Amino acid sequence: MTSAEIAYWNGPAGEKWVKRQVIWDRVLYPVAMALLDLAAPQPGERVVDVGCGCGATSFMLAERVGASGRVLGLDVSAPMLAHARRRQPAGLPLDFALADATDYGFAEPTDLMVSRFGVMFFSDPVRAFTNLRSGLRPGGRLVFSCFRKPSENPWTMVPLQAAYLHVPPLPKPGAEDPGPFSFADPERVRRILSRASFGNVRLTPLDLSFDLAAGEGLDAAVASVLEIGSTSRAIEGAPTSVVEAVASSVREALSAYQEGSNVLLPAAVWLVAAENL
Repeated sequence: MTSAEIAYWNGPAGEKWVKRQVIWDRVLYPVAMALLDLAAPQPGERVVDVGCGCGATSFMLAERVGASGRVLGLDVSAPMLAHARRRQPAGLPLDFALADATDYGFAEPTDLMVSRFGVMFFSDPVRAFTNLRSGLRPGGRLVFSCFRKPSENPWTMVPLQAAYLHVPPLPKPGAEDPGPFSFADPERVRRILSRASFGNVRLTPLDLSFDLAAGEGLDAAVASVLEIGSTSRAIEGAPTSVVEAVASSVREALSAYQEGSNVLLPAAVWLVAAENL
């Protein structure tokens, strides 16, 4: 990652993820389950969780590998890792390390590397995946999720477009710049993994809905998107009056997707699998 991106995750953004951890773990739970089904961690395996954040996927992996296995959660965000350690269930075979996966030195071969939306921000993805492969045993597996193109992801674009009624658009990233949609192009993903010497690369589309409210109603959905993700970045530094206007427009936009206490918007994901052949 770039130094700016690392600083971002160690500043207010990391604290906001900690604050909203319960809701976002619920929102992203279906993706975590799909990842685990694809990765199929086995008892006794050693696993690395890349970009583990507040630890939800690390806990799930550690439960699967059991006492004879081991999980290492890596992340660049000190606030999120501290929260993960605070809420770590007792007895799980699990460690956390504050590190950038691009240059982390793996002490021993790993059977499986998993990442739920933790790889799209690599500033040099070929270098990063080459380093990850160096930590995998021969035949070891890599499984991660990444977002498909923005137009297929109303969960983030609907509130962002509502915010743009009041704030300037975010700078448009280049096609291969780090960001949430930097792995949207499947051919780019294949090219990166091939250059990092991974084989048997497969991409499977996963279509689902994100409940931005996590079952807690429209107000919770609005609060979440104002603090996490692209909309939060768009309003950084805006005056209170502008943020209030954005909140009103976001609330109106999201209300069209409200179903009782849920706010369900479509999401489009790639599930990616590869091997260290």
